[in-house]
Amino acid sequence: MKSALLSPVLACLALSLLLPHPPLLAAPRKLELPPEPITFPDLPGVQLAKAHCLSCHSSEYITTQPPLPKKAWTASLEKMRLKYGATLPEDALEPLLDYLTRASNPEPR
Repeated sequence: MKSALLSPVLACLALSLLLPHPPLLAAPRKLELPPEPITFPDLPGVQLAKAHCLSCHSSEYITTQPPLPKKAWTASLEKMRLKYGATLPEDALEPLLDYLTRASNPEPR
């Protein structure tokens, strides 16, 4: 009696293995993400910011920061260098701080 029940189960299993499974046979899909616009304000130091900031952050992450004074940007850059290992050359720090401070505190037009 057990063999009579087992036989249909095995037949169904064998049949399911032989039938095509659309998810398994579908061609791989290539996902294309939209290009990220570089939205840094065009101020002196913009190329420096693009070169150093975009290696870890999206442009939106940087450009949507609240207005911060230079002292806060200094603390942020120091944290990135000391805690997260950001490779910011010493001679790039001051120009980058000036850029970030100006970019996050736009002058009224």
